[in-house]
Amino acid sequence: MKQIKDKNFVPFIESQLLQARIKELAQLLNKDYDRKNPLLIGVLNGSFMFIGDLFKSIEIECEVTFIRVASYQSTTSTGEVKQILGLKEDIRNRHVIIVEDIVDTGMTMQEVLGQLASQKPASIKILTLLYKPEALKVPLKVDYIGFEIENKFVIGYGLDYDGFGRNLDAIYVVQE
Repeated sequence: MKQIKDKNFVPFIESQLLQARIKELAQLLNKDYDRKNPLLIGVLNGSFMFIGDLFKSIEIECEVTFIRVASYQSTTSTGEVKQILGLKEDIRNRHVIIVEDIVDTGMTMQEVLGQLASQKPASIKILTLLYKPEALKVPLKVDYIGFEIENKFVIGYGLDYDGFGRNLDAIYVVQE
């Protein structure tokens, strides 16, 4: 058990299982994007650990960059997406893979997709480590999913609770 601020968290997805699934996702990208030189766009802050490990396992030519958006306050989504740090690369006619730590309401992804689509990439796909289909509030196609999970609050491996817990090497769920 880990205590972060006023909440207790228990192990949910162990580090070894995370790493094995990340290698599988990388192999899918190796196959699907062979000779396409995709641009992976990590959504900060949460995706930094995930995209780092994913990128190390990708064998094809590709590039990586980051954007930063915020839509969370404490343990719930605010429903409002604020872009903090924008994309500097030209993505016109590029194959783009948005790499997210977690997709729950889908509102962040909907906003990011809209902003990126306006720049006319060749394709846009979404890759997420965690997906909460029960929490989805907008129609959204997620192309690559590490783990489908229940609608519970999780931390670790880049995910946080008010800025804390990102450094854990596994995923933890709030103890009920």
